[in-house]
Amino acid sequence: MLASELKAFYMVARLGSITQAAKKLGLSQPTVTTQIRSLEAQYGIELFYRGGRRLVVSEEGARLLPMVMELLRQEADIEFHLRNSGQVQGSLRLGATAPYYVLGLVKRLRERHPHVQVSLEIGNSQQVIEALEEHRVDLAASSQLEEDSRFTRLVLGHDPLVLAVHRSHPLAAHASLAPAALAGQCLLMREVGSTTRVLTEQMLLAAGVSPGAVLEIGSRESIREAVLQNLGVSVIARHEVPDNPDLRVITLEGAPLICEYLYCLRDRRQARLPAALLAIARERAS
Repeated sequence: MLASELKAFYMVARLGSITQAAKKLGLSQPTVTTQIRSLEAQYGIELFYRGGRRLVVSEEGARLLPMVMELLRQEADIEFHLRNSGQVQGSLRLGATAPYYVLGLVKRLRERHPHVQVSLEIGNSQQVIEALEEHRVDLAASSQLEEDSRFTRLVLGHDPLVLAVHRSHPLAAHASLAPAALAGQCLLMREVGSTTRVLTEQMLLAAGVSPGAVLEIGSRESIREAVLQNLGVSVIARHEVPDNPDLRVITLEGAPLICEYLYCLRDRRQARLPAALLAIARERAS
């Protein structure tokens, strides 16, 4: 029981919000609140200063936090060791910003190790890197470049950013456009933490372009549906645009390439299943 309460404490301390912590832990908000209050009542301590919309870790909580982080790291190491102990079976947890690159790796892994169980968590670049850091996934495919000595990194591929519009949109008649053409357009964008959004904003800033409006939509699928409904236009990686007669793909002059990287924690790269997937990724890149 104490382990679950300490996990709740750590996640609330990291996010500053019981609501966000509950979402990350897959629990209800009242459950996380109860766990925090139980921990405080049982040991007669105050872990958070309560006031305003964000919880702030107390002095006592700050002293406890490094110990909890080390405990959770040890628990993750034990769980990882158990999942990778067998010679034939095991389970591998993957995080990815999109399925396009990583599913081919999973297919080859399953062909070579048919009894391996694989789970895939989809999120934006920031989310999947955080999942790797917190040992919630074993490898992460992300378009975010991380220069971090804790990680082993491989390049899975790269793709140009293009403009996706509805076939009836005034821009749909063009095969190629300069970024200046986006001035005044309603732009459909991913949430903060998305590498595609960062690259799009940098491209527009360099071109001195201001869109007419920005609609923030939290998934690729929802953005594609919004383009199909002609709510606006979107800058998106070429391979993410589905084959649909109602969509038009327009080349953006000077648009940056968006790369996809495969990350693994360096101290886990030689474990059986991560090593197997990394080997497949290297074969595919060669």
